[in-house]
Amino acid sequence: MLPFYNGIVNRLALLLIWVLCFGASVIALSWMLTAIIAGSKRAWTLAVAFDQLANATTGGSEDRTISSRASESKETTKWACILCKLLDRIDPNHCENSKGL
Repeated sequence: MLPFYNGIVNRLALLLIWVLCFGASVIALSWMLTAIIAGSKRAWTLAVAFDQLANATTGGSEDRTISSRASESKETTKWACILCKLLDRIDPNHCENSKGL
């Protein structure tokens, strides 16, 4: 009976963390919008944080951006090639400049 109890406690703890993360994302998006309007560099910091979150969500490392991951995979995977081409239209050499980030 103890492993079952630990499983429920673990799931409840993760549910609480999920609620806190949801609240943090709302706050972060609000801060990012405020920073964009104010012209603050914090907007870029938050953009990178969301980029890292998206990378972790899609199976990559939480410490890297999608651009960094795509720069290393663009020769072997279609999604990375397409993403780098799109990003390079907005910011030339974006994926190359993102290596290691």
